[in-house]
Amino acid sequence: MPAPFRTRRMVEFSDTDMAGIMHFSAFFRFMESAEHALLRSLGLSVFGINDPDGGDAKISFPRVSARCDFHSPARCEDEVDIDVVVQKLGTTSVTYGFHLSRNGEELAVGEMTSVCCRLHDGAKPQPIPIPADIVALLRRYAQ
Repeated sequence: MPAPFRTRRMVEFSDTDMAGIMHFSAFFRFMESAEHALLRSLGLSVFGINDPDGGDAKISFPRVSARCDFHSPARCEDEVDIDVVVQKLGTTSVTYGFHLSRNGEELAVGEMTSVCCRLHDGAKPQPIPIPADIVALLRRYAQ
């Protein structure tokens, strides 16, 4: 089984509530930030990938589902490790799994599903199959 992609992020004051505890919504931002870091490590972007079919369209990965189960609080200035795996790689979608921890202590476990879409200015995103070269890159982190 491949090792997960790992990134680290510090809990900023703006990520917390008045008690200095990380707000639940910040966990979703941390997961998204980790997804972006994984894609950048593969030479990709979450937005603005050139469409292999040419033209002025771009490929992006809008979210269609996100969830997070919270197990322990994080506090201001904690260093949070975020492990990311590809749980499912479908024809048009990818589901990421996230494990957030601090010094080995589990803080939260989350999941996010994104759909590969072609974007044209002013038009609704059009789901398309994930290009083969992107599939090959994402398989490095598939479970």
